Amino acid sequence: MSNSRPISWWKQFTRRFRKPEPQIALAEPPAIPNDAGWQLIHSDNVQTFNEWLGKDQLGLPMIESEEPSLGSHLLIELFDCDPASLEKVKNVGEAMRSAAIESKATVVADEFHEFEPWGVSGAVIIQESHYTIHTWPEHKYAAVDLFYCGGSIYVDKAIDVLRKEFQPGRIKFLVVRRGIESEVRG
Repeated sequence: MSNSRPISWWKQFTRRFRKPEPQIALAEPPAIPNDAGWQLIHSDNVQTFNEWLGKDQLGLPMIESEEPSLGSHLLIELFDCDPASLEKVKNVGEAMRSAAIESKATVVADEFHEFEPWGVSGAVIIQESHYTIHTWPEHKYAAVDLFYCGGSIYVDKAIDVLRKEFQPGRIKFLVVRRGIESEVRG
């Protein structure tokens, strides 16, 4: 008698008691609805982003949300940048401080660190929240977060400074409205 038959029978028997293997979904993740407390606005097109940003008669970003939020968190990806502009603390720090100043933010402090062999991470703490960056010069890429509260920040001016300093070939934006009023009130 062959040894393979009892093993085969046993495998078939034990399969009845196993949990099925989870299926990995390859579909796009579901969009986060606004009523979940997050309002996401995504764009990899500068013109589309500028249309969303809009401006009121004072030049400030317009809020098109149905209800106010405590702040906006703008995530920016800068691709195909000038790699030399992303390598050193001096350049990256000056660009981020200039972005804060040009956007009329009130700078409280800043701190930047240069990595070996290259790359910079840092933050500009502003009264209205913070601006942060991490660079990958070897990939010509920078990830920037501009988190600001209040209606006095000219975020488009900050973006203009970053474009001028890092010269990206492509920019991608994601806006997250933070602290939606109805969520904060409970």
